[in-house]
Amino acid sequence: MNVDQQFPEDPDAHVFMISVAAQLAGMHAQTLRTYDRLGLVTPERSAGGGRRYSSRDVDLLREVQRLSQDEGVNLAGIKRIIDLTNQVDALQRRVEELAAQVDNVRRGGELVHVPKSSAMVVWQPRSRRGG
Repeated sequence: MNVDQQFPEDPDAHVFMISVAAQLAGMHAQTLRTYDRLGLVTPERSAGGGRRYSSRDVDLLREVQRLSQDEGVNLAGIKRIIDLTNQVDALQRRVEELAAQVDNVRRGGELVHVPKSSAMVVWQPRSRRGG
């Protein structure tokens, strides 16, 4: 069972101490410390400096373990995979934002393409003031 399914309300809530996160991920706590040092999985910190893992972090720990053990990917490769995955996710969110903006413009403004340029200008007419 996925941790998100056990705690579906907020996958980013930082609720697990390192010992619990290690148990949920099926790892030793020292492995989690190593992954944190290497920047593979970076948990939030409590006011006292203790690591606090979210259910999303636990899922990522499991993925790191799967890539390492089942796929034979070294830790540097796993870090690159995680970084690229995060970039793809950010780009997909940006594309969705831009698509929503284009939809809004189509409903109320005009989309004007500027020839011989990679720029796209969004033009909306000024609203007419009462008169």
